Amino acid sequence: MAKKKKMNQKNVNQNSNTKQESLTLQDQLNSDVLTKLKLAKKGLVDEAEAKEAERQAQLAFERKQREKNMSFEELLEKYGDQGSKF
Repeated sequence: MAKKKKMNQKNVNQNSNTKQESLTLQDQLNSDVLTKLKLAKKGLVDEAEAKEAERQAQLAFERKQREKNMSFEELLEKYGDQGSKF
């Protein structure tokens, strides 16, 4: 009989734990905090995109500068003899 009571108490405790775990983050936080978190996330995403665009622009500029500083021999090796033949 004592075993059944202990098992029933464990089941009741487990059921209450699952109810508490089923609460979502939105239920646990108030809407103001959730709004602030969303804004912060949006700001971080925008910042990351801006950094990536800056990095791509810098790489393109460096590539152009390297090509600009290449010697005639290096350019000929890279592009070959693709010009028109007169």
